[in-house]
Amino acid sequence: MNDDTTPNEQPDSEPVAEAAETQTPDQQIAQLSEALAALQAEMARNRDEVLRARAEVDNARKRAQRDVEAAHKYGVERLVEALIPVKDSMDLGLDAARTATDISSLQEGMALTAQMFQAALDKLSVVSVDPTGSRFDPEKHQAMMMEASSAAEPGTVLRVLQRGYTLHERVIRPAMVVVAKAPEGT
Repeated sequence: MNDDTTPNEQPDSEPVAEAAETQTPDQQIAQLSEALAALQAEMARNRDEVLRARAEVDNARKRAQRDVEAAHKYGVERLVEALIPVKDSMDLGLDAARTATDISSLQEGMALTAQMFQAALDKLSVVSVDPTGSRFDPEKHQAMMMEASSAAEPGTVLRVLQRGYTLHERVIRPAMVVVAKAPEGT
Protein backbone atom coordinates (compact mmCIF):
# COMPACT_ATOMS: atom_id res chain seq x y z
CA MET A 1 0.00 0.00 0.00
CA ASN A 2 1.29 3.56 -0.77
CA ASP A 3 1.61 6.19 1.90
CA ASP A 4 -0.21 8.64 -0.46
CA THR A 5 -3.50 6.69 -0.40
CA THR A 6 -5.89 6.00 2.38
CA PRO A 7 -6.99 2.40 3.04
CA ASN A 8 -10.43 2.88 1.31
CA GLU A 9 -9.11 4.81 -1.69
CA GLN A 10 -8.03 3.04 -4.90
CA PRO A 11 -5.17 4.59 -6.89
CA ASP A 12 -6.85 3.98 -10.30
CA SER A 13 -10.03 5.87 -9.36
CA GLU A 14 -8.43 9.34 -9.68
CA PRO A 15 -8.71 9.69 -13.50
CA VAL A 16 -12.36 8.60 -13.37
CA ALA A 17 -13.05 11.02 -10.56
CA GLU A 18 -11.33 13.84 -12.49
CA ALA A 19 -13.36 13.08 -15.65
CA ALA A 20 -16.57 13.03 -13.63
CA GLU A 21 -15.66 16.35 -12.06
CA THR A 22 -15.18 18.01 -15.50
CA GLN A 23 -18.60 16.84 -16.76
CA THR A 24 -21.84 18.52 -15.91
CA PRO A 25 -24.52 16.47 -14.16
CA ASP A 26 -26.56 16.36 -17.40
CA GLN A 27 -23.56 14.96 -19.28
CA GLN A 28 -22.99 12.38 -16.58
CA ILE A 29 -26.65 11.33 -16.73
CA ALA A 30 -26.51 11.12 -20.53
CA GLN A 31 -23.32 9.03 -20.39
CA LEU A 32 -24.78 6.71 -17.76
CA SER A 33 -28.04 6.46 -19.74
CA GLU A 34 -26.09 5.40 -22.85
CA ALA A 35 -24.14 2.80 -20.87
CA LEU A 36 -27.39 1.54 -19.32
CA ALA A 37 -29.07 1.33 -22.75
CA ALA A 38 -26.07 -0.59 -24.16
CA LEU A 39 -26.13 -3.02 -21.24
CA GLN A 40 -29.91 -3.48 -21.56
CA ALA A 41 -29.57 -4.19 -25.30
CA GLU A 42 -26.81 -6.73 -24.61
CA MET A 43 -28.95 -8.31 -21.88
CA ALA A 44 -31.91 -8.54 -24.29
CA ARG A 45 -29.69 -10.20 -26.95
CA ASN A 46 -28.34 -12.68 -24.39
CA ARG A 47 -31.84 -13.41 -23.10
CA ASP A 48 -33.06 -13.98 -26.67
CA GLU A 49 -30.14 -16.35 -27.33
CA VAL A 50 -30.85 -18.29 -24.15
CA LEU A 51 -34.56 -18.57 -25.00
CA ARG A 52 -33.74 -19.77 -28.53
CA ALA A 53 -31.25 -22.31 -27.18
CA ARG A 54 -33.79 -23.60 -24.67
CA ALA A 55 -36.43 -23.89 -27.40
CA GLU A 56 -33.98 -25.75 -29.64
CA VAL A 57 -33.07 -28.18 -26.85
CA ASP A 58 -36.75 -28.68 -26.01
CA ASN A 59 -37.59 -29.34 -29.68
CA ALA A 60 -34.71 -31.82 -29.97
CA ARG A 61 -35.90 -33.60 -26.81
CA LYS A 62 -39.48 -33.79 -28.13
CA ARG A 63 -38.26 -35.02 -31.53
CA ALA A 64 -36.14 -37.72 -29.87
CA GLN A 65 -39.09 -38.75 -27.69
CA ARG A 66 -41.34 -39.04 -30.78
CA ASP A 67 -38.67 -41.11 -32.53
CA VAL A 68 -38.38 -43.48 -29.54
CA GLU A 69 -42.17 -43.81 -29.32
CA ALA A 70 -42.37 -44.56 -33.06
CA ALA A 71 -39.58 -47.15 -32.73
CA HIS A 72 -41.47 -48.86 -29.90
CA LYS A 73 -44.78 -48.65 -31.71
CA TYR A 74 -43.60 -49.71 -35.16
CA GLY A 75 -40.45 -51.66 -34.28
CA VAL A 76 -42.08 -54.99 -35.06
CA GLU A 77 -43.36 -53.82 -38.43
CA ARG A 78 -40.76 -55.92 -40.27
CA LEU A 79 -41.79 -58.97 -38.27
CA VAL A 80 -45.46 -58.43 -39.02
CA GLU A 81 -44.78 -57.93 -42.73
CA ALA A 82 -42.87 -61.23 -42.81
CA LEU A 83 -45.54 -63.17 -40.90
CA ILE A 84 -48.72 -61.98 -42.66
CA PRO A 85 -48.20 -64.23 -45.72
CA VAL A 86 -47.68 -67.21 -43.40
CA LYS A 87 -50.95 -66.37 -41.60
CA ASP A 88 -52.75 -66.11 -44.96
CA SER A 89 -51.39 -69.51 -45.97
CA MET A 90 -52.47 -71.06 -42.67
CA ASP A 91 -55.98 -69.64 -43.10
CA LEU A 92 -56.18 -71.12 -46.61
CA GLY A 93 -54.96 -74.46 -45.26
CA LEU A 94 -57.59 -74.48 -42.52
CA ASP A 95 -60.33 -73.70 -45.06
CA ALA A 96 -59.05 -76.49 -47.29
CA ALA A 97 -58.92 -78.92 -44.35
CA ARG A 98 -62.63 -78.43 -43.67
CA THR A 99 -63.63 -79.66 -47.12
CA ALA A 100 -60.67 -81.82 -48.20
CA THR A 101 -60.99 -85.51 -48.82
CA ASP A 102 -57.39 -85.99 -49.94
CA ILE A 103 -54.82 -85.66 -47.14
CA SER A 104 -51.85 -85.40 -49.51
CA SER A 105 -52.97 -81.93 -50.68
CA LEU A 106 -53.17 -80.84 -47.02
CA GLN A 107 -49.66 -82.16 -46.42
CA GLU A 108 -48.38 -80.24 -49.46
CA GLY A 109 -50.08 -77.09 -48.19
CA MET A 110 -48.55 -77.51 -44.74
CA ALA A 111 -45.11 -78.06 -46.27
CA LEU A 112 -45.49 -74.86 -48.32
CA THR A 113 -46.61 -72.95 -45.23
CA ALA A 114 -43.61 -74.27 -43.30
CA GLN A 115 -41.33 -73.11 -46.16
CA MET A 116 -42.96 -69.66 -46.11
CA PHE A 117 -42.48 -69.46 -42.36
CA GLN A 118 -38.82 -70.48 -42.67
CA ALA A 119 -38.34 -67.81 -45.37
CA ALA A 120 -39.86 -65.24 -43.01
CA LEU A 121 -37.46 -66.28 -40.24
CA ASP A 122 -34.53 -66.12 -42.67
CA LYS A 123 -35.54 -62.62 -43.72
CA LEU A 124 -35.49 -61.58 -40.04
CA SER A 125 -32.05 -63.21 -39.48
CA VAL A 126 -33.51 -65.86 -37.16
CA VAL A 127 -31.44 -69.05 -37.39
CA SER A 128 -32.46 -72.48 -36.15
CA VAL A 129 -29.86 -74.24 -33.97
CA ASP A 130 -29.48 -78.04 -34.25
CA PRO A 131 -26.37 -78.97 -32.24
CA THR A 132 -26.58 -82.76 -32.70
CA GLY A 133 -23.06 -84.21 -32.51
CA SER A 134 -21.46 -80.99 -31.27
CA ARG A 135 -19.95 -80.28 -27.86
CA PHE A 136 -22.50 -79.18 -25.21
CA ASP A 137 -22.40 -75.40 -24.74
CA PRO A 138 -24.44 -74.08 -21.78
CA GLU A 139 -24.59 -70.65 -23.48
CA LYS A 140 -26.50 -72.14 -26.44
CA HIS A 141 -27.97 -75.40 -25.12
CA GLN A 142 -30.17 -76.51 -22.27
CA ALA A 143 -29.44 -80.05 -21.05
CA MET A 144 -32.70 -81.85 -20.36
CA MET A 145 -31.11 -85.18 -19.50
CA MET A 146 -27.91 -87.17 -19.73
CA GLU A 147 -27.73 -90.54 -21.41
CA ALA A 148 -24.98 -93.14 -21.29
CA SER A 149 -23.43 -93.68 -24.69
CA SER A 150 -20.40 -95.62 -25.87
CA ALA A 151 -20.78 -94.25 -29.41
CA ALA A 152 -20.41 -90.56 -28.45
CA GLU A 153 -17.82 -88.75 -26.38
CA PRO A 154 -19.07 -87.57 -22.95
CA GLY A 155 -20.36 -83.98 -23.10
CA THR A 156 -21.54 -84.33 -26.70
CA VAL A 157 -25.13 -83.59 -27.74
CA LEU A 158 -26.80 -86.91 -28.64
CA ARG A 159 -30.27 -85.65 -29.60
CA VAL A 160 -32.16 -82.40 -29.85
CA LEU A 161 -35.55 -82.45 -28.15
CA GLN A 162 -36.38 -78.90 -29.23
CA ARG A 163 -34.37 -76.71 -31.57
CA GLY A 164 -32.90 -73.47 -30.38
CA TYR A 165 -32.98 -70.14 -32.22
CA THR A 166 -30.63 -67.19 -32.58
CA LEU A 167 -31.28 -63.67 -33.80
CA HIS A 168 -28.16 -62.06 -35.28
CA GLU A 169 -26.07 -64.64 -33.37
CA ARG A 170 -27.79 -63.84 -30.06
CA VAL A 171 -29.53 -66.82 -28.43
CA ILE A 172 -33.28 -66.28 -28.36
CA ARG A 173 -34.09 -69.79 -27.15
CA PRO A 174 -31.50 -72.40 -26.24
CA ALA A 175 -31.78 -75.84 -27.82
CA MET A 176 -33.15 -78.48 -25.43
CA VAL A 177 -30.79 -81.42 -25.72
CA VAL A 178 -29.81 -84.85 -24.46
CA VAL A 179 -26.12 -84.96 -23.51
CA ALA A 180 -23.89 -88.04 -23.67
CA LYS A 181 -22.19 -89.38 -20.57
CA ALA A 182 -19.75 -92.25 -20.18
CA PRO A 183 -21.41 -95.65 -19.78
CA GLU A 184 -21.37 -96.98 -16.25
CA GLY A 185 -18.55 -99.37 -15.47
CA THR A 186 -16.05 -97.87 -17.93
